[in-house]
Parts: sequence; C-alpha cells; structure tokens
Amino acid sequence: MESTGYQDYIPAGFFIHFDDHFHSGKAAVARHLEYFNYTNMDFIKVQFEQTFPQMPKITTPDDWEKIPTFSVDTYAGQLQVIEGLIKEVRSEALIVVTLYSPFMCMRVATSNELVTEHFTLDPETMKKALEVMTESLLQFVRACIKLGVDGFYTSTQGAEANRFDDKSIFKQYIKPSDLVVMKEIEQACIFNILHICDYRGGYDDLQPFIDYPGHVVNCSQQVGAKKIGKKELSQLFSRPFMVGMDRHGVISTGRKTAIVEDVKNTIKDAPKQFILGADCTLPNDIDWDCIRLAIETSHSHTRQK
Repeated sequence: MESTGYQDYIPAGFFIHFDDHFHSGKAAVARHLEYFNYTNMDFIKVQFEQTFPQMPKITTPDDWEKIPTFSVDTYAGQLQVIEGLIKEVRSEALIVVTLYSPFMCMRVATSNELVTEHFTLDPETMKKALEVMTESLLQFVRACIKLGVDGFYTSTQGAEANRFDDKSIFKQYIKPSDLVVMKEIEQACIFNILHICDYRGGYDDLQPFIDYPGHVVNCSQQVGAKKIGKKELSQLFSRPFMVGMDRHGVISTGRKTAIVEDVKNTIKDAPKQFILGADCTLPNDIDWDCIRLAIETSHSHTRQK
C-alpha cells in the first residue's frame, strides 16, 4: 500500500507468529512481506522470534548476579530481518518492531515461573539483574533506531492480577526498567504502540500503565470482572486505542458474515481515533482470508474527523 499521507478510512493491523522456518533470514523477510501484501494492513509489525541465550544454571536469585550484558551481536539475526524489510518496503508502510520488556526477556531466558518466584523472594537482587537486562535490550533498541525503524510495539508484563501478591514489586522494580527503554524510544520514534500483554494472565488494574509512553494503546478490554468500553479506555489513557477484537472470537472462526458484523459493531462502539486490531496476537493457524476480510471491512468505513 503506497503511503499518501492522511487516510480517511479506518486503519487496521492484526499480528500472527510465523512458523519456525520464517524466523530468520530472507525467508522471514519474504514471509512478513507476503503477509503484509496479502492482508493489506496499514503497517508492518516485525515479530520478535529470537530468544535470548538460555540460562539453565540460574536456580536461585543470587545466580542472576552472574548474567552478562548481551552485546548487539546477540540480536544479529533479528536485525538482519529488520534491515531487509526496511530496504524492501520502506516507502510503502510504517515499520514497527516488536519489543519485549526487560522483565519479559528475563522470563524468556529462563521461565515465567522462575522469574516470578525469584522476584517474590529477593526483589533487590533481581533489580540488579533487571538493570543488566535493560542495558542489553537497549543495544537492540539503538540498533533498530539506527537502521531507521518508525517505532516499536512495546509489550509489557509483570502487573498481572495473578503474578505477585505484593503489587509494589511491579511498581518499584519492573516498571522503572520498562520506562527506561520506552522513554528512549519515545524520543527517537514517530509511532509506538504500548501493548499491555495478558498472555500470562489478565489485569485487575490498568492504573500502573497510565503514564507509560506510546502513541497508541493496545490491551484487552477485560479488567478484573469488568469489561471496559473502548471509548472509556481511550479516555483513560488520553490517546488513541488499538481496538481489541477478541483474538479467539469470530475473526478466528472463518465465518465471513460474522467477521464483517463483528468489525462493524467494533467500529460503531469505538473512539473517534483508533486502529482496528485484536487484543493480542492471533492464533498461528488462522486463515489469512479472515484477517484480510476484517481489514477490508475496516477500510470501507470513513474515519471520523
């Protein structure tokens, strides 16, 4: 899709993880372009399919004191994909890179359960490890910015309702590391999406994220026992909302009439400024035709001015 400045239709973007074969190199570049062109979405989101070096020897909080600051070479495979996409499609679309938070990267390098347990047992020791991981992640961020990305899809976890009984762990230790990374991004990029990820559990409070940077917010509408309206969420964050169609809902069923109806209902109930999307990554086995239909339906509606 050629960029022509202001668009009077409602933009849309949906994301999936690609098969292992498309995680690196030219195959990954080609797959991202195939998906972008087939679905006709309004920007490219580069999936983060690379894992951190696994650290199986970490079994206690004290073991985290041994972790190194990973150099930019750690991200070489991912950066090659980003560079390839920039060369191929820079004039056609915004390019947004998926970015896991430092806390999430620690989880990826070990396990969700281990990191949660260790922060509960010894948050002060874990704070030092989190600072190291933050500096490691900044190597990747700065390399992406140097390549010329337009922004990041910043994913955060740690404040889920089921994560910590002591809610201060997130506010005192995890949140500051998020903000170090996000504020650097904010200064350099024109389009960042804040994603409050509920993959590991839902949230009963979104207040900890209100002051997070991001031009657009994407999260589930389900907060505790209440489903918050799309307009209310947009007002809560004082910025546009990436409207969350249920990733496990009708868009994944393949029933075309239901998809069109769901998109229309979502648009009807949406804030004035928004992007049509899902509340998180769609199932990997979804029919791309379902995604394309949702985007076509969104594009057929005129955006409010």
